[in-house]
Amino acid sequence: MSFSFIGMMASAGLMVKVVMAALVIFSVVSWWIVLRKQFLFSSARRASEEFLSRFWESKTLNHAFAAAKEYTRSPEAAVFVSGFSELRKISSAQNAQAAVTLQSQLATMDNLKRSVRKAQIMEYDRLERSLSFLATTGSATPFIGLFGTVWGILTSFQEIGARGSASLAVVAPGISEALVATAAGLAVAIPAVVFYNFFSNKLAVFESDIENFSADFLNLIERDILTRG
Repeated sequence: MSFSFIGMMASAGLMVKVVMAALVIFSVVSWWIVLRKQFLFSSARRASEEFLSRFWESKTLNHAFAAAKEYTRSPEAAVFVSGFSELRKISSAQNAQAAVTLQSQLATMDNLKRSVRKAQIMEYDRLERSLSFLATTGSATPFIGLFGTVWGILTSFQEIGARGSASLAVVAPGISEALVATAAGLAVAIPAVVFYNFFSNKLAVFESDIENFSADFLNLIERDILTRG
């Protein structure tokens, strides 16, 4: 009996092998999500910093709109593009009218706020996507590993009953195989929980930044409408 990890898995029962295969799948998918999210958040942060710098340096919103199209990974740029596109549509419709009333100006702000809010939700969903899998991995894999352990111990007791002996040589192999499943479940769960919390904190910062930018953008438009009114 080999007590190496590969040796124990080779001699383990079918159910323990299924449990270990499930844990491997959870681990691979979790690490793929971690690497993907790290790239997404890093690129979004760089793009947002560059876009915001150009946005506040722009003399007109048209110049800012042209700059925003270059930063497709920036959540703030996406919100601005959505809001400014809606503002253009509203302005075109108002220009076709004989006069612009206060009621139409208020309707402009309402439509613009809805468009900006929709863009915010879409960006939140894009950044948050797949994080729930990390949470599921962190909560489920210890129990999957524990299930493998319980099953392995039951198998060991069955073997003890069949042999009619409870010596260490009979018990140790099966118990060690069973405990490996619990250790593997924890090894998969701990990084998933750590990175879920890590990315959740980053997501909260992004949400705050997007909210602040959206408020600033809407304030600029509202002041412009009041000035023209």
